[in-house]
Amino acid sequence: MHLAPAGLSGTESGAASALDNDAFADRMARLGPFEAKPKLAVGVSGGADSMALVWLAHRWAAARGGSVLALTVDHRLRPESTQEAEQVAETLGARGIDHAVLTWRDPPAGAGEAAARTARYRLLGDACSDRGIAHLLLAHTLNDQAETVLLRFAKGSGPDGLAGMPAVRETAQIRVLRPLLDVDKARLRATCAAASLPAIEDPSNADPQFARARLRDASSVLAAEGMTTARLADLAQRCAADRVVLEAATADLLAEAASWDPLGFATLDPRLLTGAPRAVGYRAIGAVIATIGGADYPPRREALQKILADLQAGRRTGGRTLGGCRVRFACRITITREPEAARTAAVTVSRPGPILWDGRFRVTVTEDVLAHGPVGIDSAGNGLKRRGAGVPAAALASLPAAWRDGVMASGPRIADVAPVWAPCDPGIPSMEVRFAPGRPFAAAAFGVV
Repeated sequence: MHLAPAGLSGTESGAASALDNDAFADRMARLGPFEAKPKLAVGVSGGADSMALVWLAHRWAAARGGSVLALTVDHRLRPESTQEAEQVAETLGARGIDHAVLTWRDPPAGAGEAAARTARYRLLGDACSDRGIAHLLLAHTLNDQAETVLLRFAKGSGPDGLAGMPAVRETAQIRVLRPLLDVDKARLRATCAAASLPAIEDPSNADPQFARARLRDASSVLAAEGMTTARLADLAQRCAADRVVLEAATADLLAEAASWDPLGFATLDPRLLTGAPRAVGYRAIGAVIATIGGADYPPRREALQKILADLQAGRRTGGRTLGGCRVRFACRITITREPEAARTAAVTVSRPGPILWDGRFRVTVTEDVLAHGPVGIDSAGNGLKRRGAGVPAAALASLPAAWRDGVMASGPRIADVAPVWAPCDPGIPSMEVRFAPGRPFAAAAFGVV
């Protein structure tokens, strides 16, 4: 979204000047550290932004004895997508840049933007892991950042959402880097022109069924009211600075107030939660609910503030259900997964090996478990009996177990944890289960550079 043709923050000498090697090197220096001979992957759609990025990254890495691998995801959502991916491969190959096409082989019927985005990140992350590449560069620009802020504002996002996209995001697999967040698209088109790089224009960029395209159509009206690209991007920077401070305070609070159990539940000290600033207290509760619920994001702020208000009012009995979790009030607050919510993660397994189930547990399915055919990995439900009263029943009921034809075929075994449960059928084998949520209580700090 090019909301303002002039006065864009982060440009250096004219909005349409090509980005040179030195300017790109300055941006990469902010995103380090890198290996002595850096190995990079670059997500390349074929548009001017990503073509300019892969060209600049290739030159930057080559100057340091490193290498670049361009990765194009073929979503197969448009008939011409495969041909476009091949065109990108040919263009980059002619310039000595390695390239691989990652095909989304099982797009569900009617898959939209969100599903495609999830698949894209999964394919890119897996490709980097398989090749031993630690850094994935994406070509999001100043204009993309402005669009993101405006879209999130329209959806009611708070400071976290209005911080936009981070320049650095660390995952379990890779470091996702966005070196062009302060660069206008016009400069990248100029970079492609200077390097004689052809670019593909995605027709969805102008399709009014997509919100971003509608915002671009309204760019002149928005700019006239002061909502320029520069101003929106500046708002993201200011919100990001606030977010970093809040995240640090939340991590400090969780270190004192929260404890987690390898059975997949957590407890919180209500005294410490209510003694913290409200903006920190409800964030801490939300972080724990997201982790225990296997979610990427916490519940909405309004719901979290209601829980915090309950605690501040002295509530110590009863509970709430939120974010696929049960929140029980007592001397300590207990947060468990809602067993029925965990059932939505049921999956059929026919080959031995590890899987991540419900976004929370790493389950290792062995050949013994599969001896009589495929199994469904689902919540244990009523298949386990409690031994003693020290563990919430909901925590045991939401542990993973293997099922076949409605009968538990294997129960969970958690290393270094004395069993506080027993299978209803004592003769069934067990499988190794480890609490390994994709989202830790205190995530990596928002990447501001």
